[in-house]
Amino acid sequence: MNQTAKPWLALWALLIGFFMILVDTTIVAIANPAILSDLDADLTGVMWVTSAYLLAYAVPLLITGRLGDRFGQKRIYLIGLVVFTLASLACGFAGNIEMLIATRAVQGFGAALMSPQTMAVIARIFPPQRRGAAMGLWGAVGGVATLVGPILGGVLVDSLGWEWIFFVNVPVGAIAFAAAWRFVPNLDRHAHSFDWLGVLLSGAGMFLLVFGIQEGETYEWGTIAGPISVWGLITCGVVLLAAFVIWQRFKRTEPLLPLSLFRDRNFSLSNATIFLVGLAITAMPMPLAFYFQVARGLEPTQAALMLTPMAVISTALAPLVGRLSDRVGPKWITFVSFLAAALALACYGALLTPDMPFWVLLLPSALLGVGVAGIFAPLASTATRNLPRTHAGAGSGVYNLTRQVGSVLGSAAITALLSVRLAAELPGFAGDAAGGDGRLPVEHVEGYTAAMSQSLWLSGAAFALCGIVVLFFAKPRITVAWGDEPKPGAPAVDQPSAAAADAS
Repeated sequence: MNQTAKPWLALWALLIGFFMILVDTTIVAIANPAILSDLDADLTGVMWVTSAYLLAYAVPLLITGRLGDRFGQKRIYLIGLVVFTLASLACGFAGNIEMLIATRAVQGFGAALMSPQTMAVIARIFPPQRRGAAMGLWGAVGGVATLVGPILGGVLVDSLGWEWIFFVNVPVGAIAFAAAWRFVPNLDRHAHSFDWLGVLLSGAGMFLLVFGIQEGETYEWGTIAGPISVWGLITCGVVLLAAFVIWQRFKRTEPLLPLSLFRDRNFSLSNATIFLVGLAITAMPMPLAFYFQVARGLEPTQAALMLTPMAVISTALAPLVGRLSDRVGPKWITFVSFLAAALALACYGALLTPDMPFWVLLLPSALLGVGVAGIFAPLASTATRNLPRTHAGAGSGVYNLTRQVGSVLGSAAITALLSVRLAAELPGFAGDAAGGDGRLPVEHVEGYTAAMSQSLWLSGAAFALCGIVVLFFAKPRITVAWGDEPKPGAPAVDQPSAAAADAS
């Protein structure tokens, strides 16, 4: 095997597992109505199946990247893959909603161990002149995975049952493990200190904030128990997160969140934008899944097919967008893409009615695919491109965290918004609008549809805000590639360790 081929084989090996964990951020959306009915849960409980995964995924990201530096990216990736795969098996056997939520949290922790290692390995094994293409592929796979999730979920739920959206991860996880074991090199390790106080502050702050937002409607935004109120939890969460940022500012040795990274304008812009993208992408499938299945009576596979244009077009255009962004710069590509995505969701909001022909609803799905195709790859390649190579690992960890925090808050926000709109449109009937067979009484279809339509504006507004941020703050062209170009005669690629040489 020649030296040039090795980085790409390692990348594809890592992308199998990376694709799997990102699919699981959205695959549950299409299965929510089936889970709600089969496990006799309420709407908030079902939404926690997604939020528990995202929360357990996001909170450890700042420290799991350091674990990779200290103990080896390959080793931590493989450990995370085993945890994720076994947790997926447990999810499929869950007999009640509480067990499903708990096993999804373990699954999220496995994903947190895996995700930072993929981006860090790319930064270390690819030379600067090829790293942009590799990051573009990494970002494109991430975008496609979040769109494929609902479609794959629909096919599996309708043909085999909701349990199989988790069982399918077992053979895929085994293939990913074998590929990573064979093709990913053992890179040199670096000692790191661990900021446990930072982990505690960020984890507790995120949990309180998400719990307060997601459970607010359950407690009518009032008292939960004794002196504890919903707004008190949200306030405490914000205070703890602010304390975390302040602690990172004054911590002298290896902060979890290196604030100096944000001095680079493109890095700051990419993180702000990917936060909103995570929020929008996570919030989008849930109202559509409930509309198609509960309000319109489609089977899960039929509902999934309504999203097919989005996934097909996004998959086809993503590689072309990656190459185009290298030629003309990412600013206008991402701006047009965000504009298209926001317009598509506005069309959805206007077209979701109880009797709208289904073929008409394929049009905003296609437009959304055009928009999403130009988002992930340019943002991924822009985020850390101007940073010194010594900060590539930290930058990738922060970028992954920012996206997942957006996803966590998007899940919590869409849960709260759905509950509020259902309560407004169907007073006294908002907890579980469908009957025991999953079908909606005819007299409630119009109000239920209106609630789903109004909830989609959350995603549309997030995409529109992304476009505004990109237009006014992005540099028109990126001219520096990862800050530190190698000096003449110096190796451009980190060398595998002796253990890797022995293994090969």
